[in-house]
Amino acid sequence: MSTGHSQSSDFPTISRLEDFDTSSGSLLERIIFNNRALVLVVCFVATLGFAFLSARVTMSAAFSEMIPVTHPYIKNFLSHRDSLKGLGNSVRIAVEQKQGVIMDAAYLKTLQQINDEVFLIPGVERSYMKSLWTPATRWTAVTEEGLDGGPVIPENYDGSPASIQQVKANIDRSGEIGQIVAPDFKSSIIFVPLLDRDADGNALDSKTVSESLERIRRKYQSENISVRIVGFTKLMGDLIEGLTVIAKFFALAVVICSGMVYWFNRDLRSTVLVVSCSVAAVLWQLGLLGAMRLPLDPYSMLVPFLVFAIGMSHGTQKMNGILQDIGRGTHKLIAARYTFRRLFVAGLTALLCDAVGFAVLGIIKIQVIRELAITASIGVAVLIFTNLVLLPILLSYTGVSESAARRSLRSSEGDGQENVLWRLLGRFTQRRWAVGALTVALVMAGSAYAISLRLKIGDLDPGSPELRADSRYNRDVAFVTSRYSTSSDVFVVMVETAQYQCGAYSTLMRVDALEQKLRQLPGVESTMSLADLSRAATVGMNEGNPAWFELIPNASMLGNVVTHAPRDLFNQDCNLLSVFVFLRDHKADTLSSTVDLVKSFAEANNSDGFKVLLAAGNAGIEATTNIVVKKASREMLYWVYGAVTLLCLVTFRSWRAVVVAVVPLVLTSMLCEALMVILGIGVKVATLPVIALGVGIGVDYALYVLSVTLSNMRAGASLSEAYNRALQFTGKVVLLTGLTLGAAVTTWVFSPIKFQADMGLLLAFMFLWNMLGALILLPALAHFMLTARDAKDNSVVRRSAPSKQSSRAALNDTL
Repeated sequence: MSTGHSQSSDFPTISRLEDFDTSSGSLLERIIFNNRALVLVVCFVATLGFAFLSARVTMSAAFSEMIPVTHPYIKNFLSHRDSLKGLGNSVRIAVEQKQGVIMDAAYLKTLQQINDEVFLIPGVERSYMKSLWTPATRWTAVTEEGLDGGPVIPENYDGSPASIQQVKANIDRSGEIGQIVAPDFKSSIIFVPLLDRDADGNALDSKTVSESLERIRRKYQSENISVRIVGFTKLMGDLIEGLTVIAKFFALAVVICSGMVYWFNRDLRSTVLVVSCSVAAVLWQLGLLGAMRLPLDPYSMLVPFLVFAIGMSHGTQKMNGILQDIGRGTHKLIAARYTFRRLFVAGLTALLCDAVGFAVLGIIKIQVIRELAITASIGVAVLIFTNLVLLPILLSYTGVSESAARRSLRSSEGDGQENVLWRLLGRFTQRRWAVGALTVALVMAGSAYAISLRLKIGDLDPGSPELRADSRYNRDVAFVTSRYSTSSDVFVVMVETAQYQCGAYSTLMRVDALEQKLRQLPGVESTMSLADLSRAATVGMNEGNPAWFELIPNASMLGNVVTHAPRDLFNQDCNLLSVFVFLRDHKADTLSSTVDLVKSFAEANNSDGFKVLLAAGNAGIEATTNIVVKKASREMLYWVYGAVTLLCLVTFRSWRAVVVAVVPLVLTSMLCEALMVILGIGVKVATLPVIALGVGIGVDYALYVLSVTLSNMRAGASLSEAYNRALQFTGKVVLLTGLTLGAAVTTWVFSPIKFQADMGLLLAFMFLWNMLGALILLPALAHFMLTARDAKDNSVVRRSAPSKQSSRAALNDTL
């Protein structure tokens, strides 16, 4: 069946520019194209300026920006921050003796040198550092005169065998075995708490601190000494270091996209312009970030590529429209104006939906995600200028090659017979095929929903899921976890009491009860508190008899314990206790079970003089972040779908058309969540944005296909004819961009940064499924939902893409 018809009167073939009415078109079109030289100069100057400003963009990953500071649990932590030094952002440095044990003069000297150099790193909370060489690391013992103690490494240490034996005895009495000294005595830890801000009041630069730690590692690591570093700041430093790898994948994606676009149109000049305008959008974005002094962080490093990808999608649509018009004999400038008329509103709506997909992330009260939302929204905003305005203007000057125009025309007309793929896709407008497609979609949606119920919030694996399991950082985490009873995942419960009552018997009894419940959890390795220390002191005061491992209601003895206890267990006014809970890992189930137990205990035991509060420690902060992410994950989808639905309703002015456009997106979202379950990917700060972006970016395909379909129906075509013409005009570009962008991001699978590899898989999946949804599910829904009235009410464009034009005589004059 032929799909051609005579050239629309709204878009007549005009080969001579003097025959075109320059006052036609919208006000915006007249302003842009009647002053195209000026617009071109402004865009060129802007691109140079933004390229210069982009050099100001820095990489940053501040700890305070990664946590939900407005959540009550984090507010509890911040309100007591001065009393909880080192329980937020911290680093642990494990120094291992490969041959022998740490009771060696050479090892202890190396440990001292590392300790001293770390001490001098800007941003270190020096007074709360802890290692064998810090005064805060003390031993206590019961003597005939009562409790006695001192620093583990005494002032008279001289490296002699006798002094080393003394250090060994002090370590045995310090209670630090399993905490900063490995039970096998083959390694020890330097605990390094970090400040949130440097001396100038700026957020601590994780990259700089990580580089300083790395220099120390390289300096002291040898055949006999191994240095391992874990902690948030080191993780962020490793991710920032991987930026060079991400840049290589970005370059590879540009090459893949360029190659596939050229294969599609066989025209070098238009391919170069589409790619150049998309790259220019990235430069504009980075330049605006530089002007606003907004940094990039490891989680927003992928945003420039997304901006490039969106630009390629829109740019290819404009290129295809101009190719077809020029192929029919229309002058290149007029062809550019025609394409602007047909697709600007649809493109603008699509970009607004993209922007909504990004901007809605701002509802999540975590600064790093809000900055990602700002960064991405800026990028989408500049695409309006670079790809909807600048690209048509450039093509109006350059035109396209004769062979490319003829090839596009032949493809549009089908050379007398319809394309097999388009004929196959066109069948989904028929009832039998539409029912089949919707039935399959319904089954997939039900299965995906059932699987998605198992979607977890937070990390699902030990170590850092942002990096590969065999990465150096995760190997360091595995080393620390396997050799120390106090893991690097520390959950801290705060207990408020009346002033000077932190050591009261009634307080310690309830703290002890909490510890006993916590130790029964499968994910808890050990706990530590003033109550636990008081039990140990009671044993020591009774000749080491374990039968005395009890809390004794003796105010004098408990007061003596408080006097000699480490200061990280309580504050100066003795009205705040810290209960340290050392977790086996920071998996989602481990964190949630710990939070639930502490919450239930608090509800049953909190009173005026005793209040259990959540949460401090890196694991406590991560647990709180998971709570915020869980709540935001659904709110985010509601907002983004609400905004996209509203924009589509304003564009199409038909609720039925909105259903046709949005339902495929819902299916893709459900399938994406199911895929995350299958791949073992949890919802967290790094992955949360992708789910929203899949909706915002995915609606682009539906908007282009549906807008042209409705416009053709308005012109009197049936749904089958209208959809077939939409496939010829925009559908093949939807297919091209879906396959191109899917192939480009699939290369990320080979990245050493795991969360980039995960994002590559998820983005490729969504690019492809949104494409299939627009080409298969959309026409199937349209069969049941769209009516002549819906087409009549549509006002997104005046007319559809021009169809087959019998005459090609003016083609050579327009190239």
